[in-house]
Amino acid sequence: MKKTLQEIANIIDGRIVGDGTVEITGLDNIGGAGEHDLTFAVEPHIEEAKACKAAAVMLPEGIEDFPKTAIYVEDPRAAFAKLLTIFTPKLERAVAVSDKAHVGKDVTLGQNVTIMPFAVVDDHAVIGDNVVLYPHTYIGQYAEIGDDSVVYSNATVREHCRVGKRCVIHSSAVIGSDGFGFTTKDGVHTKVPQVGIVVLEDDVEIGAHDGIDRAAMGATVIGKGTKIDNLVHIGHNCKIGANCLIVAQTGISGSTTVGHNVTFGGQVGTVGHINIGANSVYAARSGIIGDMPEGVFCAGFPVQSHTEWLRMQAAMKRLPEMMKKMKQLEKKLAKYEG
Repeated sequence: MKKTLQEIANIIDGRIVGDGTVEITGLDNIGGAGEHDLTFAVEPHIEEAKACKAAAVMLPEGIEDFPKTAIYVEDPRAAFAKLLTIFTPKLERAVAVSDKAHVGKDVTLGQNVTIMPFAVVDDHAVIGDNVVLYPHTYIGQYAEIGDDSVVYSNATVREHCRVGKRCVIHSSAVIGSDGFGFTTKDGVHTKVPQVGIVVLEDDVEIGAHDGIDRAAMGATVIGKGTKIDNLVHIGHNCKIGANCLIVAQTGISGSTTVGHNVTFGGQVGTVGHINIGANSVYAARSGIIGDMPEGVFCAGFPVQSHTEWLRMQAAMKRLPEMMKKMKQLEKKLAKYEG
């Protein structure tokens, strides 16, 4: 791929300052970009970008006196993402059902379906148009995969679960594993049958090695447009709202309801049977132990406002000094008491 800077600017509605005839052959980050590459920079990386080797840098509007050729756009991250889809060559694959795949009885296949070798589509499953199933995927009985969805190698969509349109399920994710439900009597754990399903609404992305548990009864639901990072666990009967972001190693316990546009940082954990309000952000390693309102920014364990948590962290750094002073005061007080 080779495009002039002017051609790129036309694609992303950018404004060039410098030589628009410069040819760009690749995209890379600030540290890796070479003399024919385009990179992007936002604060706090603007100063670093001034010394990079890239042919040009994409910047947000408002940056002044930049020494290199630049394209100014409203949102460099979004514009760069758009260019990545253009500069990255698409994978070639046959639109066909491999004779080395297993397709069970009474399976419904849409148009332009790709099922690669050693994939298994079990009886009565429904596969929509333009679906791609990579090798060693398993689609369970009566499961449904919506149009334009992709299921990568070794991922599993178990029986009766439903995947919406344009979903992406990455390698080794399991959709519809049994919920963690047991009764205990006399020290013996007895499994409670998990007879519900999982529903992924449209435009959901599930990361590698995620486990989304099927409901004990009813459905575990992942809302439209929600994106889930790798190594995340969603417990049975959870209801995750639309357009949430759930970062790696987060664990959401069963029967938790999460509103729309909620962001969980890495390693956030929740107890079960709580409601978490919409439009909220929880910093990495937050521990959520009760119902939470809408529109908050929280951190810590137990979870608290982010501002309060920062104050506590600052105070904790002073503890050794405070302990030293306290011991000195105790010694002085002991002399007076003596």
